[in-house]
Amino acid sequence: MGTTAQPVAGNDALIGRVLDGRYEIADRISRGGMATVYRAIDTRLDRPVAIKVMHPGLAEDSDFVSRFGREAKAAARLSHPNVVGVHDQGSLPEDGIPYLVMEYVAGRTLRDVLREHGPLKPEQALTILEPVLLALDAAHTAGFVHRDVKPENILISDDGRIKVADFGLARAVTSMTATQGLLIGTVAYLSPEHVESGSSDARSDVYGAGICLYEMLTGTVPFGGESAINVAYQHVNTDVPLPSEARPNLTPAVDELVVRATRRNPADRYSSVQSFLDDVRQVRRALPAPQALVPRSIEADRGHDTLVVSPDSHTQATTLTPTSTPRRRRRWPRVLVALTLIAAVAAAIVAGWYLAIGPGRSVAVPGVVGLTLPAAQSLAAESEITLVVAAEEFSETVTAGLIISSDPAPGESIQVGSTISVAVSLGPQRFQVPDVRGLSQADATAALTDANLSVGEVRQVWDSDIATGAVVRTNPDTGTPLKADTSITVILSKGPRPVKLPDLAGIDAQTATTQLQNEGLVVAVTEDYSSTVALGSVISSNPAAGEKVEVGGTVTLLVSLGPPPVEVPYLIDLFREEAVAIIEGLGLVANVQEGPFTPLNRVINQDPTAGTMIPAGSTVTITII
Repeated sequence: MGTTAQPVAGNDALIGRVLDGRYEIADRISRGGMATVYRAIDTRLDRPVAIKVMHPGLAEDSDFVSRFGREAKAAARLSHPNVVGVHDQGSLPEDGIPYLVMEYVAGRTLRDVLREHGPLKPEQALTILEPVLLALDAAHTAGFVHRDVKPENILISDDGRIKVADFGLARAVTSMTATQGLLIGTVAYLSPEHVESGSSDARSDVYGAGICLYEMLTGTVPFGGESAINVAYQHVNTDVPLPSEARPNLTPAVDELVVRATRRNPADRYSSVQSFLDDVRQVRRALPAPQALVPRSIEADRGHDTLVVSPDSHTQATTLTPTSTPRRRRRWPRVLVALTLIAAVAAAIVAGWYLAIGPGRSVAVPGVVGLTLPAAQSLAAESEITLVVAAEEFSETVTAGLIISSDPAPGESIQVGSTISVAVSLGPQRFQVPDVRGLSQADATAALTDANLSVGEVRQVWDSDIATGAVVRTNPDTGTPLKADTSITVILSKGPRPVKLPDLAGIDAQTATTQLQNEGLVVAVTEDYSSTVALGSVISSNPAAGEKVEVGGTVTLLVSLGPPPVEVPYLIDLFREEAVAIIEGLGLVANVQEGPFTPLNRVINQDPTAGTMIPAGSTVTITII
């Protein structure tokens, strides 16, 4: 995070330490409700940075620490001229307290400006608000909601640039505390919906920006009270008053900006920061050019430094430029004038030598872009200038080890002995696909996000080895190096493929059982008589042929006992031909035995006896007399 405060004196255990073998803590800048901010030197790149170290109470929550890391990575990808850049993140080795490494913005906060200058004129307030809205719009487009828009998070650098800080931090802390029923953010700027339910969206940031505009115009926030609860109650139940009620000289157009941005119902506000910004620009065009900001502590008739607020059309930022009150000229005596002329001529001669052939002469910055570092250093030495590496950056177009850019740019004129800074390419930045096989979809998504990749299409396939719902494989495969945010196809298991039952009718029951068991199915057997299916063969299956059964499911086979049994009829005293016809008509075999004489040609005896149940095809013996 950037910061604008001056170093704060006092003992601190971190001062003088080097974090991650790289960041040397110089001094403490400020201490807030969630963190302490230090100024440090990035010894690797030789540049000042701001280190924001979370308070130990936040670090005690492991879920917060994990979310803080993910949000910091996401915020680091948010690049905009009006957003404080996030360079790195880590944790203190002894207690795991997380910290952020951010852009150092030397200057002041909007809170400092309001404290020093008091209420701003409308043109000054809108000129400051515009880059704030540009930063919020860029964040919303990237999926961020700030949730803590306030003057302390609006930074104004010494060279006039305006930046908004704490995007990733605000979202990480709010997410961590949502389940605990707490409100994170300065209550004077919280939207009604955030107070009531903890929910926030882009319109909540519109509300916070509207409260900041009210404060810039009036010098105070709209709601005050003895407790945070009292202030929160007013946000929910009271409309923000018109700024002109506090400063009657304000125009209705300025009042309307505040009213539309701070309506209690989010649906009645500006639907987006961009629509708020459009109206801000329209109102500002009707106002005069911004004038100097004069501190209240300085008398109007004394010479003093002031700040001029003016828009920069190239960066869409706000420039605060030092100016001075002119002083009355004095008449110098003629002797002094003559001496001054002589001195001026002498100085011109010396300056001419100095700039033409002396150490003050100028040379053109050599074209070092695209060269290796040793070659660039050699070329710089030939021009009697020094080359230093200011940054190492990933590049999709410049080979690793070659120079991407120089500052000043090639061809610009600089003095002999000057230093130029170069950025050296690290080559394309790539992230390997992690091994997520066997993980749940949620765990695989988290692992891919932590690897700076994203989940794209999710497909399902049958797999007998991976549990249902777990990852079978990814596309591209594990270990593939990819650009950041590349979409990965995740393929989940539907479990083993179901078995489609074959037609088993007429197949030997043992053969059918073995076939089904080989498919991973359980077999049950029932039996019944059949006049058409041979003994021991399958009559049918349940489920029926063609239906699908999950592996491990049960299939019941109905197996034939052969034809049903036949009841032997009563044949005694029937004529031979009649008895034989009845026996054969039942599917039985007639065995006729002749008695010693056959004058009657009738049945005198039968075996088996009438009523006996015998298998079809069995023999019935009859005796004829």
